[in-house]
Amino acid sequence: MKVMIKKFVLQVLAFSLLETMIFAEEEKSNVVNLTVDQAVEFALKNSNSMKSADIDLAVKERAGKYGWNVLLPTVQATATMSRASEDAVSSNLPDGIPIEITESMHWTGIVGVSASWNFSFAYIEQIRIAKKNYEVGQLSFEKSQREIKVNVQKLFYGLLLQQENLRLQKTSLENSRQRYIQAETNYKNGAVPEIRLLQAQVAYQNMKPTVSKLEKEFMASIDTFAFLIGYPVGTEIQLSGSINPEYIEADYDKLMNLYSSCNLDLQNLDKNIEIAKMGLTAANLGAYVPSLALNYSYTPMLTNFLDADKGGYPSGGDWKDLNGSFSLTLAWNLTNLLPFSANRQQAADTKATIQKLEVNRNMLLENQKINVRKAVNTLVDAREQIDVMSRNIGLAQRSYEMTARSYRNGTTELLDLRDAEDQLNKAKLGLANQKFNYISALLDLETELNVEFKKVSDEAETVETVNENKGE
Repeated sequence: MKVMIKKFVLQVLAFSLLETMIFAEEEKSNVVNLTVDQAVEFALKNSNSMKSADIDLAVKERAGKYGWNVLLPTVQATATMSRASEDAVSSNLPDGIPIEITESMHWTGIVGVSASWNFSFAYIEQIRIAKKNYEVGQLSFEKSQREIKVNVQKLFYGLLLQQENLRLQKTSLENSRQRYIQAETNYKNGAVPEIRLLQAQVAYQNMKPTVSKLEKEFMASIDTFAFLIGYPVGTEIQLSGSINPEYIEADYDKLMNLYSSCNLDLQNLDKNIEIAKMGLTAANLGAYVPSLALNYSYTPMLTNFLDADKGGYPSGGDWKDLNGSFSLTLAWNLTNLLPFSANRQQAADTKATIQKLEVNRNMLLENQKINVRKAVNTLVDAREQIDVMSRNIGLAQRSYEMTARSYRNGTTELLDLRDAEDQLNKAKLGLANQKFNYISALLDLETELNVEFKKVSDEAETVETVNENKGE
């Protein structure tokens, strides 16, 4: 009996353990692991801003696709039934012939079909404007994609930087805890005075709130990041990656010569200038060129009529087109020729808009030069700082290890050890920060020039490989 009870208890424990493992695995599967490329890809598909951009592009695509519909004729079909009064029917009957008025004699049926087609040379410009607006929409969509990519990448690497800071602080906290335990052990053994123990304890306790605050701030940043890329708030995200930039040869003159015209804002502005010029052409065509109008109508009427050969009695009805017509009209609005007319004033406003857009284009070019030069300078400076700080970390690490050894031997104070540890952490965090600055400046440069240097590098390597193969 005892053996059976023992087996039952073991089975229950095994089942409970298995259930716990399954639950833990389910909890673990809810964690989302993201690389920077995966985060960008998810944001492009699920962020609210991209969904809005998709709708805007679809609207302009439809307008550009069917812009020719201004050339469609207007076709209208009508059907009318009317009942004449008693006196109206009687007045149409022949005199001296007794005729019984029936209900059918009161009714008349009219069916009408009309078509009209208007044409102006301004319509051609309107069609071109609709297509050009779609091209502007494509540029705006591409700009939205670029902004999403850059913002997500900056946020991702910013979170990695924040995570690195948290990791360093947690390492310092753990080191402080170990020193506290060591001081407590040494104090119990009579190796150190009580003040040494109290110093270690205070240092350890003081670091706890700081690390806890950093951890909460990091989790709040993760929640914000999840929301921005399209995940539900509260999704647990783990970042996979490191802050290791890919260095480029940052030469201002070379970059401007190769890519300055690729700027999306500049392309967008050029398209808007073209649209404004098309609008001006359309206004001029509407003023100086007459328009053509074609109209056709077919209006058959069904009525009861009297047949004199049969004594004047109604003998049925017939369809007759009494009002059908076809017309061709040339119309020229002479008022539009007046310099103070609405058409000419609109044309003057369009000219002013074109001038303003051209001024904005010049400003954009100058601003681009400033931004590119600033990004290049940041890249050069960050690269130099990275090289210097990489060497400083090695020195700070050696200093910390020597100070820690001296502290364990009792020849160095706790304050000196903490200073050495702080210097090491600052060196590590400073290096990560400069790497982040380099990545951020590189992303700004790519945005300003509308180019991805990694793709450019890959394409260049491919071309070189092909050339080498041809040489062989």
